Amino acid sequence: MDNAEALARRNRELSILNTIAADLNRELDLRRALETTLRHVAELCGLRTGWVWLLDAAGEPGLAASLNLPPALANAPERMRGTCFCLDAYRAGALGGAANISIITCSRLKNLVDGTDGLRFHASVPLYAQGRPLGVLNVASPSWQKLSPNELRLLYTVGDLLSIAVERARLFARGAELGALEERNRLAREIHDTLAQALAAIALKLETADALLEGQGPSSERARAAVAQALELTRRSLDDARRSVLDLRPAPLDGRGLAAAIRDLAAEAVDMHATDRRGLKVNVHVEGDDALLPPRVTLGLYRVAQEAVTNALRHAGAAHLELRLVVGEGRVSLTVSDDGRGFSPDEPAPGHFGLVGAGERARLLGGELRVESAPGAGTRLVVEVPL
Repeated sequence: MDNAEALARRNRELSILNTIAADLNRELDLRRALETTLRHVAELCGLRTGWVWLLDAAGEPGLAASLNLPPALANAPERMRGTCFCLDAYRAGALGGAANISIITCSRLKNLVDGTDGLRFHASVPLYAQGRPLGVLNVASPSWQKLSPNELRLLYTVGDLLSIAVERARLFARGAELGALEERNRLAREIHDTLAQALAAIALKLETADALLEGQGPSSERARAAVAQALELTRRSLDDARRSVLDLRPAPLDGRGLAAAIRDLAAEAVDMHATDRRGLKVNVHVEGDDALLPPRVTLGLYRVAQEAVTNALRHAGAAHLELRLVVGEGRVSLTVSDDGRGFSPDEPAPGHFGLVGAGERARLLGGELRVESAPGAGTRLVVEVPL
């Protein structure tokens, strides 16, 4: 290669690196940042396929982004889960720098013939932030050639840029989460200090009025009935206000997975109604690995389960509940069934407005809510969300 060609290639490489740096600097969404980098790396090195692994807080790897995966991997998500040869090498410290970026036989494609698009090898680029492991960038091509020293340095530079972008996006997300947490705490304090306190005061006044209305006569009886009704509504509203305060508090799952949180929810329901519902039974069934669920899906489904259990016990008079969580390939479903008095889903009924919120949660997660019920026939609520 003459000097002119070398200079042209170098200028092209620098141009692409500048483009990657500029795009990553603008992008705060982590997935889009990773996908943008994969496209530019493919252009830079003349490759077609790539994917990025990132480690979670527990150090476990997860597929964070991909580009043009072969059908054998794209159509079989289970092959892109768990560890593999390159991830084991990375976590063992065997991918420490540019000199260690080399061709690796992809253990996920090993022994496969159909649907590989001719892929067998990939290069693994380690990602670090101030010496702390972040993940691995893998790039592949059917007609792989040995990487030159220049290409190794370029990939290592891209890895550095990507590591900075990952750390920046995570810091931004953490800052946004802390801001939302602060606002939730503020709202919780306001509800507690205003609405909940006011309702408690109203309940006290109604109890006093009820005690004063001890006289005889039809008018006195009607007054006492009205006061008792108002007192019951106030107590329910106070319960709702207190529940809203608890829901707004941080970390409702307290580090638990969805399956564990649902089991605890069931146990709490039994304990809470031990005195007035001695026959209450709650069964929980779990299929699949809830560790695969994104945090927003975990929290959203937990809130739906809370609402469904509350409705079943407060309004349906159920004696038996069943909660079923199924995590399958690309989909998760939550089913809550009860043997309560049931209702007509087509007719709005007092006490079932929480189902509207549950439906909104399902839609925000990209899923759907189905409610199957009839008067006297119990209720079955099903939420399905894609992963």
